[in-house]
Amino acid sequence: MSSRSLQRWEGEKAEALDEIENAHASVGGTERGRRYATQQINLAYATLLSSQFQGFCRDLHSECVELVVGTTPVGLRTLLRAQFYWARALDRGNPNPGNIGSDFGRFGIAFWTKVHADYRQNERRQELLQELNEWRNAIVHQDFDPAKLGDTTTLHLARVRIWRSALNRLARSFDAVMGVHLQTILGAAPW
Repeated sequence: MSSRSLQRWEGEKAEALDEIENAHASVGGTERGRRYATQQINLAYATLLSSQFQGFCRDLHSECVELVVGTTPVGLRTLLRAQFYWARALDRGNPNPGNIGSDFGRFGIAFWTKVHADYRQNERRQELLQELNEWRNAIVHQDFDPAKLGDTTTLHLARVRIWRSALNRLARSFDAVMGVHLQTILGAAPW
């Protein structure tokens, strides 16, 4: 079983991402070759991908918080909930590895160490997540520095698809890692 957050990522959030992928095909076609009219769609796709993944991470963090808080005495719940949400990086910053690790680390877990151990390619996927964040910042701040973007300022659909694939696998690992960790803390499977 998986968390409600992962179910939403693989359901409604995937559908939203599929819509922009379909828009890309409508404008640029599906045949191989250069697509000059699709650059703005690629940029929008990357930004949407980042925002949807941030939503997933925030949802999973909140789901974990509520499971932990629900096991504490009623009088402590407000205090404990406030501590988990206080200055939560995913509420104000990008879904970059540092913010994600910081927020999930509040559960007493070496988050990225466990995620890397869950699947051997997750270290590379973490790098791809960081790369997506570099592009996201370039897009929303209109600051396309090739030195930060892999020596290019052109974003291709294939790159966005690579990021999406990496985030899909990371989402499954985040879910699995937090599920095991919460089971250890709570003494029962959380989902």
